[in-house]
Amino acid sequence: MSNDQAKTSKTEGTSAGWTSSMRGFRSWLELERGLSSNSVEAYLRDVQRLSFFAQNLASPGFEPKSFAPGHVDGFIAQLFDEGLSRNSQSRILSGVRNYCKYLLLEGILDRDPLELLDSPRPERKLPDVLSVGEIQAIIEAIDLSRKEGIRNRAILETMYSCGLRVSEVVGLRISCVDEVEGMVKVIGKGNKERIIPIGELALDTIARYIEEYRNFVDVETDYEDTLFLGRRGRELTRQMVFTMLRRTTHEAGIRKQVSPHTFRHSFATHLMESGADIRVVQEMLGHSSVSTTEIYTHLDQRFLREQMERFHPRSVKA
Repeated sequence: MSNDQAKTSKTEGTSAGWTSSMRGFRSWLELERGLSSNSVEAYLRDVQRLSFFAQNLASPGFEPKSFAPGHVDGFIAQLFDEGLSRNSQSRILSGVRNYCKYLLLEGILDRDPLELLDSPRPERKLPDVLSVGEIQAIIEAIDLSRKEGIRNRAILETMYSCGLRVSEVVGLRISCVDEVEGMVKVIGKGNKERIIPIGELALDTIARYIEEYRNFVDVETDYEDTLFLGRRGRELTRQMVFTMLRRTTHEAGIRKQVSPHTFRHSFATHLMESGADIRVVQEMLGHSSVSTTEIYTHLDQRFLREQMERFHPRSVKA
C-alpha cells in the first residue's frame, strides 16, 4: 500500500461498521488472545488494508458484514498488484483471518469468507547466522572504558546465552534472574512465560554491570525491578539495543547485517550444531510449534555441507 493509500485508508476506512468492529477486534486481541501490543498493531494494519480495499476499490459503503468469499479474490489480487511477496501476503491474510474469526464470534458474519482459501505458501528464508568467533569479536569490541560499556556487554552476553528476543531482554526483571539455579524467567510473545538456563559468563557480566553501573543510576519509579537501564533510570527501548549492536558490529570489523535477532538465530544454530535436541531448543526459544524451530535443522545441514566441501579431499571436482 502506498503512503497516499495509507493516508486515504485512515480517513475513508472509518465508517461506523468498520470503526466499531476494529475497536472490538483490538479488545478481543488484547483481552481474549493476550497478544502483545506489536502483534495487535500489526493485525490492525492488516485489517486497515482490507478496509481500504473494501470501501475504495470494491464498492463504496462496503461494510464488514458484507464481506463474502467473492471479495477474497479481489483482495488477494490487489495485494499481488502491489508487488508484495508471498510472505507479506500470507501475513496479511493471517490478520484478516483473525478478523473474520472475531466477526463470526460476534455474529457479524455467519460464514468465514476465507474458509476455502489456501494462503500463499510462505518462502522460508534461512536467517543470517554469526559464527562463535564473530559473536565473541562483537562482544569484545564493546568499549568497557565507556560508562555504559559493561551494561552493553551484559545485554549481548544475555541475548546470546539465552536466545532472547530484543523485547524480552529490555523487559527483563532483576527478580526473574535466579543466580543460584542459573535460570531466567522471561515473558515472551502473547505474555507466555518460559524458564531458560543462563550461562555463568552471562551471570558474571550481569553481576558486574549491577555493581559498576546500575547501582549508581537514579532509578525512576516503576523501573526499580528493570534489569537493564538507560542513563535516566528508565527501561531501554528496542531501538537503543539495535543501534548499540549495529555500532559494535561495525567496530568489530564485521560487515554482515547484524540485529538482535541475529544473536537469537546464532544461539539456536550453535546449539543445533552441537547436537542439542530440537525440542529443547524449541522450549528455550519459546516457539509454540516445533515446525518453526525446524529451520535450524536446515541451518545445521547447511553448516555440515559447508564443512564437508571445505575439508573433504574429494568433495569437489578438481
